[in-house]
Amino acid sequence: MLLSNKTAPQTPTRSAPSKLDRSSFVDTVSHRPGSVILYPGKSDMLYRVSSGLVRIHTMDDDGNGLTLRYVKPGDYFGEEALAGLDRQYFAEAVTDSSVDVMNPALMTAEDNLVVTTHLVRTLERAYESIYRLVGKRLRARIAGELLELKDTALASVQPGGETMIYATHDELAAAVGSVRETVTKVVGELSREGVISAGYGKITLNNEAALSRIAAE
Repeated sequence: MLLSNKTAPQTPTRSAPSKLDRSSFVDTVSHRPGSVILYPGKSDMLYRVSSGLVRIHTMDDDGNGLTLRYVKPGDYFGEEALAGLDRQYFAEAVTDSSVDVMNPALMTAEDNLVVTTHLVRTLERAYESIYRLVGKRLRARIAGELLELKDTALASVQPGGETMIYATHDELAAAVGSVRETVTKVVGELSREGVISAGYGKITLNNEAALSRIAAE
């Protein structure tokens, strides 16, 4: 994309409030890993992850899963309830998670501004994910996904300073739009290069700088 050298005039913007009015919260629910929080269908509530990690995913006609996005603490899902639309996806707890349930009808104008700001950022990340899926090779997609998971509840820092991510090859495949066999092959290549170390259900990031370079290819 070509950018003009001219600087556009800056329009004053109003800062969004950083906190929500708790009066719109109707419940806080804890979920165990693997439990389905939402199914496709009618929507009426908005949800915010308080702790843990939630996966938004869908399935094709053949039953293959595709991860649409991960929802981290402080982020929202179920936004279709704001417009009265039906839900087209599943929401599943990846780790032990605590989720705030919000009633859109009780939200103030300030609440709506907070949520809208978060959803705009979510949309920006979705654009990046779409570009990664359609515009990059599988090797770059896997590297980018590992770096994305680095800052989630699936990751832990090891005594040596490396980050270990608890994810299976099936889960990686669903996130990068591929199949487990192909993902396993690429993970093996990255392991032989020393960029990562792979074990059963876990991947250690040995060289994050190299992963960043691969993700940018």
